[in-house]
Amino acid sequence: MDIHSKPIAQRIDWLFERARDHSAQFCSPENWLARERYLALHPTAIGVLKCMDGRINIPVATHTPLGIIQPFRNLGGMFDLGWPHLGEVLAGYVQRCVREGRRVLLLITYHFSRGSVHRGCAGFHGDTAAAIEHTRRIKQQVETVFGLGRDTVYPVLCGFETDEDALLVHGEQGGLLDLAQCAGMAEDALAQHLAALFPDMPRQMRDDLLPLLAGNLRRIDEVRQMHRAADIEHREWMICLGRGFDFLHMPNIALIVGPYSPELAEPVGQAAAIIEANMAKGRIPDDGFLLLASVPYEELGVDSARAGLKSAFLADFAAGVIARQSPALAGKMHVRTAVLDWRSRRLEPV
Repeated sequence: MDIHSKPIAQRIDWLFERARDHSAQFCSPENWLARERYLALHPTAIGVLKCMDGRINIPVATHTPLGIIQPFRNLGGMFDLGWPHLGEVLAGYVQRCVREGRRVLLLITYHFSRGSVHRGCAGFHGDTAAAIEHTRRIKQQVETVFGLGRDTVYPVLCGFETDEDALLVHGEQGGLLDLAQCAGMAEDALAQHLAALFPDMPRQMRDDLLPLLAGNLRRIDEVRQMHRAADIEHREWMICLGRGFDFLHMPNIALIVGPYSPELAEPVGQAAAIIEANMAKGRIPDDGFLLLASVPYEELGVDSARAGLKSAFLADFAAGVIARQSPALAGKMHVRTAVLDWRSRRLEPV
């Protein structure tokens, strides 16, 4: 179904139905058992810093069960560990994993398209070199915060080629493993490449990274047989602010702004400008767009109540920015606030 052309009320209903479907899938016995079995075999925690672009779905691209990979998403994949909230969230994630006796593998990603520079990262205006340089700075910050020894937290710079969902793994000494060029490679050969790229990586981490690469080879083969059309034009019709949008892994649906930067007004304003341009060029109906704020919680009581207040604050903040910068667009804004039960991935409208 081409949801982009539907009236705004139908689009909003469709969105929350998709969120319900995602939670039901996450909570199903099959998926719960798959996660438990996977974690028993591969205990390393895996976090991914990535762009908000819906094409970048790492679990699908690596054939990894839902709930294994922890995403951190932001407009353009731009992060700075000096940002207070990002530092707290990332440090809290690492500390929880360490208390469980688990190491943490952080994949720091950029994305691009081999077929067209215009399908690259809009946050970097298609400049892949600039995106790579930015991810290198993030990697250096991770090493500053969590240590150069990398025995517990190991950052890995990865590219994601969106035409074929192919990973590119950058090694410590400048080596590169482009999985788009590795069709048919056996896992033993992949393991040898990993050992050469990361000679100081703990063996367990390498063993737990290997299934992602093997899964990516299968995904690349699937995509090559799909002959899927590339989504070139921006057709986003919603702005998401906060966290908990994993159910939105679809191209050209949403512009997702993580709550990490202390300068939230700028990315919110950029997202609003894109929505306004989409309407002006007839890519989406001009009857309205959705502003959705979401904040996850892990415990009932204080944690969930605080999440509701934070979600309301984010929605009010973004609505105010849009009203000041794009008053005509603000008149077409539909605002929704929600919290996300992290245990069930259930999105709960407030």
